[in-house]
Amino acid sequence: MNPVHARNAEQTLALVQSTSLTRLVAESVEGLILAGELPPGHKLNEISLSQRFGISRGPLREAFRSLEEAGLIRQEKNRGAQVREIRLSEAADIYDVRAGLDATAGRLLAPRISQEQLHSLREMTQAMKSVRPDAVDRFHELNLGFHDRIVAMTGNAVLVDQYRRLTKLLALFRRRNLLAPMAIPHFTEEHSAIVDLLAAGDGRGAAEALFAHAQGGRQRMLSDGELAGAPSAT
Repeated sequence: MNPVHARNAEQTLALVQSTSLTRLVAESVEGLILAGELPPGHKLNEISLSQRFGISRGPLREAFRSLEEAGLIRQEKNRGAQVREIRLSEAADIYDVRAGLDATAGRLLAPRISQEQLHSLREMTQAMKSVRPDAVDRFHELNLGFHDRIVAMTGNAVLVDQYRRLTKLLALFRRRNLLAPMAIPHFTEEHSAIVDLLAAGDGRGAAEALFAHAQGGRQRMLSDGELAGAPSAT
């Protein structure tokens, strides 16, 4: 191989390896954040994390930059990086935008949803019906999966990317009482009604139902946040 080509190949391989490592580290740190192991406001210790992942601090810093662009962490000069804290007013704004994306997904999906996709959503609503009233965490997991699947079924990559970005940001806004056990049957009924509208090919109805469903979540969040004395300033 020509020496110049060989050097170019080596540089390309090094770049790919570096990029892949950075992505893997970013995904690992993101997973710790979304699981709550690194909670909002937590200071990210470079030494500790680099030792945990068995890497140098260079790829970790690149991963931090990626996570900062995604809105999950905040870096300040001389203070390092920390997991972002989402305030009540910002979470409300995120809910507004996400409600619009939910509605768009319903409008796009209804005219072309397949029987296989409908069966998948029906299975999810059945799983929700079997959740015990006190199994809030399990229902929350199914709820997130249900809405994410509707968005993914549209096949619109831009919509999926923006929706998941906002969902991750809302995960930083941790409030324990956003979902009361007694409300689980009500939410399950709303989900079933949404699937019925999708099955009927009613794009407008599905959009309106998904928007109202998301706005209901926003209002519960605001009510619970105010009762808990959550700060509203960004």
